[in-house]
Amino acid sequence: MKTIKILAVILLFFTVFTACKKDKQEPELLKPAISNVEIGYANNKRAIRGRDFHLNADVVAGSKISSVKVKILQKSGQTYASNWKLELTWDEFKGVRNTNVHKHFTIPVEAAEGTYDFFFIVDDENGSQLELKEDFVIIDAANMPVDPLIDRDIFSRNETMIYYMNTFVENPLLFNKNDLFTAGTQIKQIQGDGILYTALINRKLNYFPETVNQLDFTKCIIISKVEHKGLGPASSISTLRQINGVWGGNTIVIGAEKDGIGNSITGDKTWASGQYNLVILYHNSTYNVSAHKSIPITIAY
Repeated sequence: MKTIKILAVILLFFTVFTACKKDKQEPELLKPAISNVEIGYANNKRAIRGRDFHLNADVVAGSKISSVKVKILQKSGQTYASNWKLELTWDEFKGVRNTNVHKHFTIPVEAAEGTYDFFFIVDDENGSQLELKEDFVIIDAANMPVDPLIDRDIFSRNETMIYYMNTFVENPLLFNKNDLFTAGTQIKQIQGDGILYTALINRKLNYFPETVNQLDFTKCIIISKVEHKGLGPASSISTLRQINGVWGGNTIVIGAEKDGIGNSITGDKTWASGQYNLVILYHNSTYNVSAHKSIPITIAY
């Protein structure tokens, strides 16, 4: 009996010792977390050779960011016209815990068409790592069913043309209170279903949408909204029209109470003097393809 009691004490000792040892183990390292990821415009996970590529992600590190990387690698077992890969590292985020990674870079024309592995990697100073892996397609523009082109954008003030197809007739584009602002544009090389917005956004809001799904109507003064459905191949849509013989489009008075879709112009988007962007945003929902353009204007209110 005495022997059993001794064994019970020894067993209790080791049980307590083991429990204490577990309590003293280092906590698991917190990994970085990401949200609002967009790999390509409208997160279509696609790039066009020789064109601008859009990447966006909100990152929160476990401790602090050490580096942010992107790798685009050819898949094993697949055939490509040539060997190609891309690896980019951004050290500018080092030491930051919470940030927005918003990058634009060009996919070279020599990149072979095909499906790739796309890696978005965040290294943390605490030694942990987050790795997001997605299928990613590189395609030539000639092989796309839809390649939206913003064409023939025309803007006028009080029916006098001041901007025509990338040419500043007046620079800067200056508008005063009660001026009539007319904005017209055309989208070519489209088909299926889609939507087009033109909007004014005060730059002091530090808000620069590049896709329709990023639109925040509390910050945008919408000038026009146009939808299309069931268009055939190589179609176009336009907000262009003539006013007294001058080509223009949809209009808004600088100082109007409501915008082009009936929203009150209050709060963050209240009219004010300063620098604005006139933003053109198009999204084709049939093929998940987007296009955008931003033109600076000045308002003296």
